[in-house]
Amino acid sequence: MNIVGTTDQNFLSQLIKKRPRNLHKGDCGKVLAICGSEGMAGAAVFTSKAAMRCGSGLVKLVTPEVNFPVIQISVPEVICTKWDDVKDNLAQFDSVAIGSGMGKGERTRKLLEEVLEKYDGTIIIDADGLNTMAGNPDLWVLVQERTAKGKAVVMTPHTVEAGRLLAAELLNRGPTEFSKKELAEMLVDKFGCVAVIKGENTLVAVSREEAFVNTTGNPGMATGGSGDVLTGIIASLAGQGLKAGDAARAGVFLHGMSGDLAAESLGEYGLIAGDIVDNLPLALKKIVG
Repeated sequence: MNIVGTTDQNFLSQLIKKRPRNLHKGDCGKVLAICGSEGMAGAAVFTSKAAMRCGSGLVKLVTPEVNFPVIQISVPEVICTKWDDVKDNLAQFDSVAIGSGMGKGERTRKLLEEVLEKYDGTIIIDADGLNTMAGNPDLWVLVQERTAKGKAVVMTPHTVEAGRLLAAELLNRGPTEFSKKELAEMLVDKFGCVAVIKGENTLVAVSREEAFVNTTGNPGMATGGSGDVLTGIIASLAGQGLKAGDAARAGVFLHGMSGDLAAESLGEYGLIAGDIVDNLPLALKKIVG
């Protein structure tokens, strides 16, 4: 794998254009977010709100019913739904994000299994989705079978989460002993996925041959919920028609740019995930002019 270069604003300007005046919400992508658990409604809020703020035409959210009132107050634009009401018509969605704040229980494993088996579009797996995969080799096989058929999967681990997924490959060494490039290589080789290794200078491996270093972001973004926001952004861009690798690169850049805009006005110490979401429209405005 070669680190081909960086992801910068010029790259995004080629992908994200000013919208035509006759646009309909159906033209802007329909995203399904599967996230949150009892006591973790915030993850569902951040993921779904980020997808809306990034320009999705419609976002449906599968989360425990106990979270519905929180979502309807925090993000009234998002439609809360039950898995049983969407599982037989997943083709209606242009992308699916799964994992944020779900916990590592049987519910998460089962939902991952069903999504991987039934959905043909781009899937973004984050957080507890990745942690659940790490302990269930049967899910590895489902991802491998998908990607072998050209069905895109984007994984967004930080270094420790990557280490859990690659425990056998690391041969009892800690993940911090490896570079982001090495971890990305192993993930792509193992799963055939687009790999986003989060952290300083986030690395996005779009294939077995090419990876790109991100050029935005700051230490203030090391805060709870920040990764959930990134997942929503990538899902939104994939749902709007970007290829999985492009959506991951552009999503990481926009996420970091939004954090940088927040830090300019608030500083790094007090920056929280909600500030990243709130500055996302401004970041997009800078891109499209």
